[in-house]
Amino acid sequence: MFSVDLRSDTVTQPTREMRRVIAETEVGDDVFAEDPTIRRLEERTAELLGKERALYVPSGTMANQIALAVLAKPGDEIFCSEKAHIFNHEAGSPSIIARAQLHPLPGERGIFTRPDVEKRLRPEDHHFPPSAIIEIENTSNGGGGSVWPLDTVKDLRALAVERGMRTHLDGARLFNAAVASGVPEAEWSAHADTVAVCFSKGLGAPVGSAIAGSAEMIEEAHRWRKRLGGGMRQAGIIAAGALYALEHHRELLADDHRRARRLAEELNRHDNVEVDLEGVHTNIVWLNFLDGRAFELMEALAARGIGVIAFSPDRMRLVTHLDVDDGGVERALQAFHELL
Repeated sequence: MFSVDLRSDTVTQPTREMRRVIAETEVGDDVFAEDPTIRRLEERTAELLGKERALYVPSGTMANQIALAVLAKPGDEIFCSEKAHIFNHEAGSPSIIARAQLHPLPGERGIFTRPDVEKRLRPEDHHFPPSAIIEIENTSNGGGGSVWPLDTVKDLRALAVERGMRTHLDGARLFNAAVASGVPEAEWSAHADTVAVCFSKGLGAPVGSAIAGSAEMIEEAHRWRKRLGGGMRQAGIIAAGALYALEHHRELLADDHRRARRLAEELNRHDNVEVDLEGVHTNIVWLNFLDGRAFELMEALAARGIGVIAFSPDRMRLVTHLDVDDGGVERALQAFHELL
C-alpha cells in the first residue's frame, strides 16, 4: 500500500460514514426491480442529469458500451477523440458489442470541434459506413482532465441533429467538469442522447456507474445490461455507497482540483519536467519528462510510498482524489523534489 496514492481516483477507500450507510441500507433483488436503494440512486442520477431515467451498472466501460449499443446499428461509425477512453482503454468493445467502428479524431487535450467532424463525415454512399454517432468524454482523461468548452459541445450537438446523428457523453468525470466549470451536470447532459457517469472515480464510491437517457433508451439499455451479465441481485449494498457519494462528495471535488494545481505548478518548476498548466482544469496532471526517466522515477517514488503511473518513458500521470489531503500532496512533492 502507498502512503500517498496518486495512480488514479479509483483507489479510494469508503469513508467511515459511507461504510455505516452501506451496512444499514435496505436491499432487494434488483433483477426483479425490487431494490429500493438502487431505485433511489437511479432516480437521483436521472434528476441530476436532467434525463427521464437512469440505469445502475457495475462499471464505466459497461455504461459506455451499453449506451453505444443502444445508439448504434451494426456497421455504424462513431466519431470520438483519439484520446478517448472508448478508443484506448475498453478492449475494442465497440467493434464487438455495438458492432460499430470508431473514427478517432485529433484535437487539443482530447477535445475536437465541429469542423473536425465535418471534415471526416462520410458521403451518403453504400461504400462507406454511416456516420452515426458523436462521442465526447468530459472531462478528457487522456487530455489531462480537461473540461470541454460548452459552446463546442453545443456545436457538436447541433451538427448531430442536422445530420440525423446521435450523441453520447462519456461523463465518467462529469461531476469534476461541473464543479470546475460551474456548469451543472444537467446542462452538459442536455446536449447528449445518452450519458454515462461513474461513482467510483472522483466521488469515491467503491463500485458502479450509471447510464441516463430517455425512458425508451434506458429500457433498451436494461436489455443490454442483461445480455452482458450486468444484472445484480442485492446490489443496493454497493449502490448505497454510490448514492452517499453522490449526495456528500460532489462539493469536495474542488479540493481535488486545487491540489492537482499545486502539484502541477510545483513540478513544472523542474527543468526536466514539462506540464501543460493551461490544461490542468481538474484533478489530473500529466507530466512530460524531457530525460525519459518516467519509469525509473515511478519505481523510485514507489519505494518512498508514493504511487504514480508512468505510461511511457517520458509520460506520467498523477490523479488527486478523496484520500489525498494537503499533507499527502506535500509529501509527494518532497519525494519528487528529492529525486528530480
